[in-house]
Parts: sequence; structure tokens; C-alpha cells
Amino acid sequence: LCVDQSGSMATSVVYASIFAAVMASLPVVATKLVCFDTAILDLTEELSDPVDVLFGVQLGGGTDINQAIAYCEDKIERPTKSHLVLITDLYEGGNAAELVRRSARLIGLGVNVIILLALSDEGRPGYDSQLAGVMAAMGAPVFACTPDQFPDLMACALRRDDVHDWAAQQDIKLIRHDEAEQTGG
Repeated sequence: LCVDQSGSMATSVVYASIFAAVMASLPVVATKLVCFDTAILDLTEELSDPVDVLFGVQLGGGTDINQAIAYCEDKIERPTKSHLVLITDLYEGGNAAELVRRSARLIGLGVNVIILLALSDEGRPGYDSQLAGVMAAMGAPVFACTPDQFPDLMACALRRDDVHDWAAQQDIKLIRHDEAEQTGG
């Protein structure tokens, strides 16, 4: 899990941290938790204690998604067995063009890249619609979900089922590649 810890993502960070700690307790899944703003905080070693994870998060600051994805890319050992769940509003303060290239490369290698725009009770995020459309055009599922949907999402992802189909069955609005054109973003 790669989680944007900028101020606008506070609720998502809390939920993602709790879910990461739960996932880390499963012996069949090797879970890593990376939180970021303009700096990267790898909380993987803290996952045995959800309280330590929550106290390790420092909300605020800018956002460098590309740098965080580069860090995660270095941690991936078996791309076709890896899932990268990026939880962010996609407001990139770093190099957006490199973020797109890097993400496309990961998808091409077989990494199951999923982009959650929010993990909140409301499930209604504010996000960069243009970058969301670009990421969706590469084949990455891009959407928001509520915490009660997250375990089913992860089960779907771990089975390598079609996340797009799962989201549609849950009546979750997926971002389409043409959304940027529709919204003028």
C-alpha cells in the first residue's frame, strides 16, 4: 500500500494504516506500507502494531507521488505476483510525466496497479481528473471506495480477478480514460 499522507488524505491514511496492519497479520500476504508527501516513510516494520503505524504517520506537506512509486518499484521483487495499491488524490507536486511513464512500466511488467482516490466513509474524493483519466487509460482501475468495501477489493485483487468488474458490481463509479476530456481537466 502506497498512501498519500498530505492533509487532504487524512481519513484515507487512517483507514489504510489499519487495513495494512490487518493484512500484515495474514501469513500468505507480504504487506508493505509506504506513506508519502514530499518525503517517504516506510512503515512496513511497524505493521505488527497498528498504534505504532498511526503514530508514525505525519499528515501534511506537499505531494511527490512519482518519488513514492519509484521507492515502491525498488521493493517489487516479483511483478506478476505484486499488487500496488496507490491511495492518493493524484494532485502530483513532483514529476507527473515520469509518474505516468513509471506506472505504465509497472503495469507492463504485470504489477496489479490499483488507484484509490479516497478510502473514506463518504467515498467522494476531490482529485486531479486529468491525471486520473491518464492512469485509467493505461488500464489501472481508478476509483474511490469506502472502508467496508476495501476487504472485498483486496480479496478481488489478490485473486487477480478483474477489479473493473468488481467495482461495477459494487456500483462504484470508475474513472474512465475520457473523463479528463469530459470535465475539461
